Amino acid sequence: MKEPASTQRSLLYRHFHRIAWLAVALAACVIVFGAFVRLSNAGLSCPDWPTCYGKVAWPTTADQVADHAATMIRPVLPEKAWREQFHRMIAGLLGVLVLSLALLATRKRPQGWLHVLGAALAVAVAIPLYMRGAHLAASALAVAGELLLLTGALRWSNVDLARASVLTLAVIIFQALLGMWTVTWLLKPIVVMGHLLGGLTTFALLSWVAWRSTGIPIISGDARRLRLLLAIGLALLVIQIALGGWTSANYAALACGTDFPKCAGAWWPQHDVREGFVLWRGIGVDYEGGVLDNAARVAIQLVHRMMAVVVAGYLLLLAVRLLRMPGLRGWGVLLAALVCTQFGLGVANVMLSLPLKIAVLHNAGATLLLFVLVTLLARLRQPEA
Repeated sequence: MKEPASTQRSLLYRHFHRIAWLAVALAACVIVFGAFVRLSNAGLSCPDWPTCYGKVAWPTTADQVADHAATMIRPVLPEKAWREQFHRMIAGLLGVLVLSLALLATRKRPQGWLHVLGAALAVAVAIPLYMRGAHLAASALAVAGELLLLTGALRWSNVDLARASVLTLAVIIFQALLGMWTVTWLLKPIVVMGHLLGGLTTFALLSWVAWRSTGIPIISGDARRLRLLLAIGLALLVIQIALGGWTSANYAALACGTDFPKCAGAWWPQHDVREGFVLWRGIGVDYEGGVLDNAARVAIQLVHRMMAVVVAGYLLLLAVRLLRMPGLRGWGVLLAALVCTQFGLGVANVMLSLPLKIAVLHNAGATLLLFVLVTLLARLRQPEA
């Protein structure tokens, strides 16, 4: 039996929802700025982690770090290094906010604070160990911290949002590991795509927590069926976002040239799906600029386009359904507008040869679509009997 929203709110710290909304806003900034870093080819501008050429901030001139080992991996480009390191900093700040939410949500649980702090401490100790080259010990501590959090998430109920908050902290710690592997594994596509999905998962969880802690439900007699339709739409959107991440990570956005709806002048050009969707190619390969031949990249682009049509069609039908329901018409208009805008941005990316601003906006559009679907899933309720 689910607890009423009023009961849930009474168990929370009174400023919990404000912290949650601040975290939602910051998570959106991290995602969009991360897209800017990736799309401006700055993802390897700091070859070491978590420092940047040994600096907490970033070098402003090459001679500041002339003797650092990282210069043997990548030459110093201060105009790009600041982007990567600033992205890490705001992601770290988001981690602090999520840790605060987890501590607040579990403060009334037996040993709740100790549980969360123990996991956070294990991860915190792992970072300097990693920097000193003790990778095995660092990995063991990071895994132990994650297991502590997952144990708590499974054991605790969600009446005070303890489960959701602790799970979000576990996701953001794994997201930090993906960020490290993005650099150390030289932009490995599966890691880059996973890093994008991890950021959006964090954003979705925080959005759900923020709405549930705010306690503004939307009451509808058709809520159960509508939530199912929204969940299907969310699943389709996640698949499309993953395909978009795979397209970007493999530098396949312009595999068809600037043709649309045709690809390289043909409706069905030569392509290689099997090669295009090999997820694991080993470690040690530098993936900057991509390693696939054009047929494989064309396959990725074609699949992304076809799935875009499926997702856009489904979400537009969902928007039409929302337009017919009292109290949800505004959400239907917003969803339809976002779908059309996102589709248009995708087409513009191709036809205008991937301008940085439009490519970043395309990532922001996916984030907004995710927010709308998660918002409705979090707020829709059946009338109380």
